[in-house]
Amino acid sequence: MSSAGGGGRRVSTPSLIRVWDPLVRFFHWGLVLSIGVSWLSANSLEDLHNSTGYAAGALVGARAAWGLVGSRYARFSDFVRSPRTVLAYLADIGRGQEARYIGHNPAGGAMVICLLLATAATALTGWLLTTDSFWGVRWMQHLHDLLAHVLLLLAGIHIGGVMLASFRHRENLVGAMIFGRKRRED
Repeated sequence: MSSAGGGGRRVSTPSLIRVWDPLVRFFHWGLVLSIGVSWLSANSLEDLHNSTGYAAGALVGARAAWGLVGSRYARFSDFVRSPRTVLAYLADIGRGQEARYIGHNPAGGAMVICLLLATAATALTGWLLTTDSFWGVRWMQHLHDLLAHVLLLLAGIHIGGVMLASFRHRENLVGAMIFGRKRRED
């Protein structure tokens, strides 16, 4: 509690907790930037497209390693849940009864994994298209394009989930991913 003014009234201020460490935040916004630039440069600036695709792939590799050894809320063990738990959480969302989590909720954790896999697959197929074995191979180009579209769809669902959770739990999740802190309690 903190004092507000000279009237003696006490105003409750929420206690903040550090959740997203600098590496997680750098990874997140770096991935947003690299995927966005890759998407926008896909048909016009091949060197930029390739460079940002490689950057996205490298970021996924770094995040995968950090998911094993990183800070508490960055570790996969903190947020990867069973499919049953994820489905139960999604059902709770449908009923408007989902619990608030300090780190990723079960649906958010599943989305992290989906986004990492889709980004890795898109980067891998993009790289394969530069090799002698797959240069000019149409099915590989179609697969790369399909994966890029799936990645964009997942990103849209992710943004929708962030907006819903921010509204339902009355917190700014985008701000938390910028500054690294969330309120401790409801």
